[in-house]
Amino acid sequence: MRAVGYQKSLPVTDENALVDVELPDPVASGHDLLVEVKAVSVNPVDAKVRMRAEPPPGEWKVLGWDAAGIVRAVGPDVKRFRPGDEVWYAGAVTRQGCNSELHLVDERIVGKKPRTLSWAEAAAMPLTAVTAWEMLFDRLDITRPIPGVPQAILIIGAGGGVGSMAVQLARRPGNVTVIGTASRPETAEWAKALGADFVLDHSKPLAPQIEAARLSAPGYVFSITQTDKHFADVVKLIAPQGRFGLIDDPPSLDIMPFKAKSVSAHWELMFTRSTFQTADMIRQAEILEEVSSLVDAGVLRTTLTDVAGPINAANLRRAHALLESGTAKGKIVLEGFGA
Repeated sequence: MRAVGYQKSLPVTDENALVDVELPDPVASGHDLLVEVKAVSVNPVDAKVRMRAEPPPGEWKVLGWDAAGIVRAVGPDVKRFRPGDEVWYAGAVTRQGCNSELHLVDERIVGKKPRTLSWAEAAAMPLTAVTAWEMLFDRLDITRPIPGVPQAILIIGAGGGVGSMAVQLARRPGNVTVIGTASRPETAEWAKALGADFVLDHSKPLAPQIEAARLSAPGYVFSITQTDKHFADVVKLIAPQGRFGLIDDPPSLDIMPFKAKSVSAHWELMFTRSTFQTADMIRQAEILEEVSSLVDAGVLRTTLTDVAGPINAANLRRAHALLESGTAKGKIVLEGFGA
């Protein structure tokens, strides 16, 4: 099968950072689905893994943790799918990624693709949808009010992939004020179009902007990017007994300043359930099924903003470079295995 992989961690400007290769077709076993990949999207985790994890000498590592495709074969323990089913998923970081014509994925982290979306539109969503859902509803628990605090969430980095889903999902309970942040006019407009009630400029201090807009101190803060840069501001602006969550990797994080306000801190990693085979691993499949239903009902929209061509090394290198620049809006997708 055709795939895109690497053998050495190299800057994305190096043509060997990602290479077109031929690999053996994988075989489904256990709970595995063998999926014919139709479209994939890129996420910050792709670039992080590329620079941090080299395969054993002589082997190829394949990236990619967002896919939409068709089930071609199933392992003997599979109960939820059969060949011909159209699916979407984010995969597991402990296994080969989906930048390949055929891909193995555990059925317990797979959902049925929304009927109303194209392959490209669907591939844009799984990883960011699951990440945002787990943070909002499993970690921050925004449906459980904080006593005496108006229901409001600050989403730092609302214009990117995860932010694009978080804004939409945070509106789902119907009583939460959504405050997003962006630093460019196009990402600010994107966040507003997705449903943010207010959009602040995260290139400037946030606490004064909360005050200037006469907004109540938010009880929930979801920090998607540059947490170390914004942390002192978050300490000032978050409500007492609030809940703070992050997904990025600051070099260090001293949460002692949260003590006075009894603020809880939550770190979200979408791959935890699959990595540790947790007892509730199938919850990710359930989340994807619910998101699929919400998409088909017109409640949620795809966050696709750019189809960067077919799935090949050159296009993936360009997509990685855009993600590493920090200027991406929404999601970048590659579709098909053309030239």
